[in-house]
Amino acid sequence: MKQTKIAGGVVMNRKGLILIVNQNGNSWSLPKGHIDDGEEELTAAKREIYEESGVSDLELIKKLGKYKRYRIGLREEDDKSELKEITIFLFRTNQEILRPIDLNNPEARWVERDKVAKLLTHRKDKEFFLGIIDEL
Repeated sequence: MKQTKIAGGVVMNRKGLILIVNQNGNSWSLPKGHIDDGEEELTAAKREIYEESGVSDLELIKKLGKYKRYRIGLREEDDKSELKEITIFLFRTNQEILRPIDLNNPEARWVERDKVAKLLTHRKDKEFFLGIIDEL
């Protein structure tokens, strides 16, 4: 089984809305992605957020934690060929306009905090978000 390290973030705008991104046109998640060789977690998180949403004005608030999950498979079941260790940071931004750069992430949107978990596709993403929602 392949094991990968992932970094990303919960990004909140000045209206208190949370950024979520569409991956491959078939699943919703917090913006995140693979950490490149030699790259720091925070640097990777900022890069992935930018690539998946176009948001580059990011103020780090704090590290929210880590969790592990399998890659998402077809019909939303776990694809056990890859186990991801995901590090998530909390950011604030003044940017409102979303323009994804990564073609594999065609859509990004601002969502009310209490609706985020319902939209996240992977159950582990939902569980993590619900576990940190009071810290936002």
